[in-house]
Amino acid sequence: MKTIKGPGLFLGQFAGDEAPFNSLPAISKWCADSGFEAIQLPMWDQRFIDVQKAADSKDYADELVGIAKENGVVICDTASHIQGQLCAVHPAYDTWMDGLCPPEVRGNRKARQEWAVGQLKACAHASKNMGLTEHATFSGALAWPFWYPFPQRDGALIDEAFSELARIWTPILDVYEECGVDLCFEIHPTEDLFDGITFEMFLEKTGNHNRCHINYDASHFVKQGLDYVQFIDFYHERIKMFHVKDSEFNPTGKQGFLSGYQPWLKRAARDRSLGDGQTDFGAIFSKLTEYDFDGWAVYEWEDCIEHPEDAAPKGAQFIRNQIRRVTDKTFDDFAGGKGDTSGVRAILGLE
Repeated sequence: MKTIKGPGLFLGQFAGDEAPFNSLPAISKWCADSGFEAIQLPMWDQRFIDVQKAADSKDYADELVGIAKENGVVICDTASHIQGQLCAVHPAYDTWMDGLCPPEVRGNRKARQEWAVGQLKACAHASKNMGLTEHATFSGALAWPFWYPFPQRDGALIDEAFSELARIWTPILDVYEECGVDLCFEIHPTEDLFDGITFEMFLEKTGNHNRCHINYDASHFVKQGLDYVQFIDFYHERIKMFHVKDSEFNPTGKQGFLSGYQPWLKRAARDRSLGDGQTDFGAIFSKLTEYDFDGWAVYEWEDCIEHPEDAAPKGAQFIRNQIRRVTDKTFDDFAGGKGDTSGVRAILGLE
């Protein structure tokens, strides 16, 4: 077994226009002071990184790594959820998704997708230049509007959606193979990869690509009613990244998983700060350790109640308390015989 590394912090929800959240040196120091040992960079936020420059310049990439180290943390990995989302967009979401891309490609589906795909490829080279081996993203969604099978749909609809998804992502995955970086899809509602079955469908369409992996985040499974611990049993060989985020599901006679179009505070299924939700992290950390996961446990804060600056240091300690330092002893060694097995037949009553 191996010991999970951590705690790390995903910077996506902490970036802001005021210090210390507006620059890599300042936020790195704040993370270290809050108890974190690593940071996960959101590759869409130019306050922390110029993705194309990091892809093109090893010197610049090394400079970023050095800035983090000087301020007490390491860059453990990177994430491109926004760019990944834009690699595959159903027309129903065009106007909504245009808000996530640069102004110059808005209103142009082809240009927006080309930009997003180029960004994902740049993220692979940037990760390589920073000496990183994992990258998290979203799959995007072509089939999501049709997740519920009424009216009855043609089976070819979903098959073609996943075939197209694979056509988009396989060339990207090939770049990650060239760079020696695992591309880890966060399994998430509103993405076409939202549970184990949909991940399997996509994986098969990519020819079981060597770089197609999972960013495990149980919060998205609690809210779906999926067995998030058994998920690890099924997919541990593909789990290469780990977001530690808490959530809860409190159904009533008025709402369930779908939560009635309510805002986050009023939803039956909602995210919480670490320790305030229902997720059994003891089981998760134990299971991942059992399967030799030795990546980073990265806190992704999302909560509709607690302020992130208060949640962060408590989350760092929460993760630290959950990490199992693997044992080098067998607890009942004192009771066992060692070495001489010549008497085993006698022990079995055969002599």
